[in-house]
Amino acid sequence: MRLHFFRRALGLALIGMLLVNLMAASHSVYAQDAVILAAGDIAACIYTGDDQTAALLDKLDGLILALGDTVQTKGAMEEYLNCFEPTWGRHKGRIRPIPGNHDYQGDGGKAYFEYFGEAAGEAGKGWYSFNYGAWHLIALNSMVPANSRSEQVAWLKADLAANPTPCTLVYFHHPVFSSGAGGLTSRMNTVLRVLYDAGVELVLSGDAHHYERFTPMTPDKLIDREKGVRQFVVGTGGGYLTRLGNKWRATEARTNETHGILRLVLSAGSYSWEFVKVEASTSDFEDSGSAPCH
Repeated sequence: MRLHFFRRALGLALIGMLLVNLMAASHSVYAQDAVILAAGDIAACIYTGDDQTAALLDKLDGLILALGDTVQTKGAMEEYLNCFEPTWGRHKGRIRPIPGNHDYQGDGGKAYFEYFGEAAGEAGKGWYSFNYGAWHLIALNSMVPANSRSEQVAWLKADLAANPTPCTLVYFHHPVFSSGAGGLTSRMNTVLRVLYDAGVELVLSGDAHHYERFTPMTPDKLIDREKGVRQFVVGTGGGYLTRLGNKWRATEARTNETHGILRLVLSAGSYSWEFVKVEASTSDFEDSGSAPCH
């Protein structure tokens, strides 16, 4: 009797352990594979590009990163309500935004922070971080000081130290690398050096109204495929598209022929990307691929 009871108890224990392991494995898969949809330079009532990219969002699952210039002119509340709200605004609940220069134009970002609320981070600051799947994501504000003595960079260093995940993605509006007309400033150079030193994987930006993917690079613009930061410029969210300048040696793909969204799949230890064109596009441009984290 005792032997039978022991065998039965042992069997139940093994079944329980198996179920726990299966549940853990299932949760791990869910946590490790996370989808990002990203673009900036989005809404203007006089254009239709934002209607077209919003139609893509209607069909795609994932967390949306709005890469700044969510409205395209003066950053007034009427623009958010009349231009952004009818298009990308219908997905507002899954948008994690950052501001750009047009969001700050006029009232210093007041309407931007009021419209997006808690999702935009602390009003007047606009930087925040969160975990998504197996990745750590950091949103920064390139419209406020980001030098070595700034509050934002001090916060960034502390956040990176507190979240030593193998894969980290950072997004801010103004690109450090870009071959577009304009759209390139030095305001985030200090930030990029901090990110490089911390082993950050990806940077997403907007501002330049085109799409561009770079080889991983150092803050000094040297190719570094082992430790470099890869930047995507995705200023194709709906605003008018602008001309391209001379192609960088580190540019792997670029287009100014079509609006679209960058779709990223963030897995444990790796990521994949695809530039998804709007349905109205007549461009034959395509870009997709995958890479491991550092």
